[in-house]
Formats: sequence, C-alpha cells, structure tokens
Amino acid sequence: MTQTDFTKLVLPFKDKVFRLAKRLLVSREEAEDATQEILIKLWKNNEKIKEYRNVEAFSMTMTKNFCLDRLKSKQAQNLKIVHSNYQDHNVSLQKDLENRDSVDWVSKIIEELPEQQKIILQLRDIEEYDYDEIAKVVDMNPTAIRVALSRARKTIREKLINTHQYGIK
Repeated sequence: MTQTDFTKLVLPFKDKVFRLAKRLLVSREEAEDATQEILIKLWKNNEKIKEYRNVEAFSMTMTKNFCLDRLKSKQAQNLKIVHSNYQDHNVSLQKDLENRDSVDWVSKIIEELPEQQKIILQLRDIEEYDYDEIAKVVDMNPTAIRVALSRARKTIREKLINTHQYGIK
C-alpha cells in the first residue's frame, strides 16, 4: 500500500480517532499523541490493513485499547476526562456562561461513569456510530450496548436534575 493510498484510507476517520482519544484522556496533547500512535501502528502494519473488513472500526478499537492502557499506566495517575468541544459564538455572555456550566457539569458526570459507558456514549452520541459498529469496537452485543447507553443517559439526566434543581426531559 502506498502512502497516498494509506492517507486516503485513514484521513476520513482520523478525527473520530482523535475525538475518542480526547474523550478518554486528559488533554488535547494526550489525544494527539494517542492518535499519532494509532496512525503509526496502522502504517507499520499497512500490508495487513487489506485483511480487515472495517479499518475504521478496527482503528477505533485500537484507540479504545490504547487509551485504556494509557489510563492504567503509572504515567496516567492524574488523567481525567475533559470535554471542551462545545463552542457557540452567537450567544450572549450570560447564555455562554450557562452553556459552559452545563457542558462542565455533563463532563463531570460523564467522568464518573464506568469506562464502558463512557466509550459507548462517546461512540453513539458524539461519533454517531450505529449499534453494530459499536458492538465491533467494544465487543458486546447490540442489546447490551443499548442497555449501557440507556443507563449512562439516565445517570447523566438524573445527576443534572439533582444538580440544577429543575426538570430536564
């Protein structure tokens, strides 16, 4: 496989790899490093890539595993989830502060979810993967994924309601 072919294959999902890494790791820099590591591993095995039915799903699985290993390593004692992808430049300062506060609360709540629920939530609600694709990445059946996703969403909803003292449907 030529470098051009590899680039054409990997470029469409490179940002998804980065976003999953960012969801699981502490910072943009950590996510960039993880993305680079995944791309290097893919390139080193570029002749085997043709054997994979879905290179994107394989890459997301590699990313998940790499990030979880990173979180378990001694270097990662202080890593936590940080999510700051939300930006809206057309709102008042007050609304902007409220939005940032809400995003911060959701991030804190997501941080407390079990790892599996974090990954499933990221893949389904942020990356918009379908259940079969998620099943390949996390090695679970689609029904179990739906249950885990439902539990994660319910936890987020309940904690937001308790935090803000008003009903969110």
